[in-house]
Amino acid sequence: MSARFDNLYNHGFVRVASSAPTLTVADPEQNIEEAIALLKRAHDAQCALLIFPELGVTAYAIDDLHMQAPLLAAADRAVARIAKASEKLAPLFAVGAPLRVGGAIYNVAIVIQRGKVLGVAPKTYLPNYREFYEKRHFASGPDATETSVRVAGQQAPFGVDLLFASSDIDDFIVHFEICEDVWAAIPPSTHAALAGATVLCNLSASNITIGKAEQRNMLCAAQSDRCCAAYVYSAAGAGDSTTDLAWDGHLAAFELGQKIAESERFLQHSAFLTADIDVERIALERARFPTFRDCAMRQGPRPWRRISFESAPARDKPAPLSRNVSRFPYVPNDPARLDQDCYEAYNIQVQGLAKRLTAARVPKVVIGVSGGLDSTQALLVAARAFDRLGRSRSDIVGVTMPGFATSEGTKSNAWKLMQGLGIDARELDIRPVAKQMLADIGHPFAEGKSTYDITFENVQAGLRTDYLFRIANHESGLVVGTGDLSELALGWCTYGVGDHMSHYNVNASVSKTLIQHLIRWCAQSGQYSEDVGDILRAILATEISPELIPPDANGAIQSTQDKIGPYPLHDFFLFYVTRYGLGPAKIAFLAEHAWSDPSRGAWPAHLNAADRRGFSPEEIRRWLREFVVRFFSASQFKRTCVPNGPKISSGGSLSPRGDWRAPSDSSAAPWLAELDQMTLHQKAR
Repeated sequence: MSARFDNLYNHGFVRVASSAPTLTVADPEQNIEEAIALLKRAHDAQCALLIFPELGVTAYAIDDLHMQAPLLAAADRAVARIAKASEKLAPLFAVGAPLRVGGAIYNVAIVIQRGKVLGVAPKTYLPNYREFYEKRHFASGPDATETSVRVAGQQAPFGVDLLFASSDIDDFIVHFEICEDVWAAIPPSTHAALAGATVLCNLSASNITIGKAEQRNMLCAAQSDRCCAAYVYSAAGAGDSTTDLAWDGHLAAFELGQKIAESERFLQHSAFLTADIDVERIALERARFPTFRDCAMRQGPRPWRRISFESAPARDKPAPLSRNVSRFPYVPNDPARLDQDCYEAYNIQVQGLAKRLTAARVPKVVIGVSGGLDSTQALLVAARAFDRLGRSRSDIVGVTMPGFATSEGTKSNAWKLMQGLGIDARELDIRPVAKQMLADIGHPFAEGKSTYDITFENVQAGLRTDYLFRIANHESGLVVGTGDLSELALGWCTYGVGDHMSHYNVNASVSKTLIQHLIRWCAQSGQYSEDVGDILRAILATEISPELIPPDANGAIQSTQDKIGPYPLHDFFLFYVTRYGLGPAKIAFLAEHAWSDPSRGAWPAHLNAADRRGFSPEEIRRWLREFVVRFFSASQFKRTCVPNGPKISSGGSLSPRGDWRAPSDSSAAPWLAELDQMTLHQKAR
């Protein structure tokens, strides 16, 4: 990796651009002037790729003028001019033009870089319905017998079998198709992706009608998702002929099914859009997606020609990331999407527990209720599961078990919640038994010393779970677990007879950052009474704490996040490690972009103002190191024997029966070495 940590090209990203120049109908010289200006703009923006619209050299809606020799010759001269102008400019780019090849005219994408015509990709599917009559003017690319063509004074490969592969950026392989191609049942880009293309480009002149922009987005998003690729789209804009059609200059970019950039439409000047594509993430997604590989194998060998090019954007100077990176990968920023995600997550938990209760044929469940976030969510899920099954909530046994550091606030909230939900509420003071156990093992606390070590904490945590299991035996019930995904990732749970264990854990794949929103959603969406809603809001306002060590001399309570780090950062790290397998350097790069400036980007709805904070690069790296050690080398043994629980999100779970399988005795050395190397590079600068 280059010493420039702040350069996106050193982290598997590629900056691409899409454009819709203002056109003059049937005037290639004028049109290419504007195209050259946009090419220079892409170069200055450190782009590695730029696409122009379909037939943008001449304009699209010129009908039979496409068959006029003077216009075809003018188009060729214009292409030669932009090729010449590109000699000292970095981006690979494609312009749309009509081109006579043999005895036919083709609608083509002419691919150029640094003055050289690298190849010519013809359109495959020619629309001949409604307002389109392309078969009157053009031939279909696969029908061509020629494999090379002379254009702009250069001989270049010609055909639908061209891929353009970067020689200096891993996994940056480009394919070009044209407009209608993506509307086909099997777009040409599907075959190209199976052959290795990671960035699929569409030079389009799609006219605009009501609702068509949404249709384009749907098609492009689906194609990028199905092909495990990026999809970059450009549609004709201002200046094309409006004799019978209209144009909106719609530009967009998609990655793995998600729209990452989109332009304003209906501009009266040239449109230009950049997007930073994560080609490394695309390649990693394909590596972990066997269906994609199987499909490529079943397609059989196809004769693709790979044309090598050097991408050329400098890696030794700053090139900051410009795309949005969500601070909370498990929590969407869009309020409507957050509401939908909370609805689905909550109901997945409820459905999972209801099925387990039916299958186990037990009359009751037992839950330890602390007044904290995790036990609150588990209890809400249990209450709704019993409602769905037509059972009485009085068969939910909720037990609050105060210990040496339990505060009156959390204990009070626990009681209010249990009473508000109408369950069988109980209290069991663990302190006498805990004192006896500490005395039995010779712990200094039993002699009156303030020794608050891990043994002191785990005696309390273990007793609580031990009691829950024995109560469950006594009541013919099962223990509902409360520990969440974030705690399991960090090993922040007491192994065996502790909060690590239960009969069924409804929170097993719910991140700490999402649980807060699930509780808030339950309070705000009327799932329970208004009184219960008020209790839930009070619980949300409390500090995250295990409450195992008494407050210090200043009255400060034990803080989980002071000890192991902020859950927002750890959830960020966890998502990119388990979902995509990214390394620490790239995760740090993404985290710094997402978290360094609190004023940049959107925040999830309902997040408290105090929680809308940033993290410095030093804080991010400190806690990333903590995460790496805890996740890769210190806590896998706890994950190899976790109880059953429903998978909630595509971010995955840590169940050894599902998304994450790893050895319990792994070393974290490769990840720590990358962190150390990253730090050395930064100091060297």
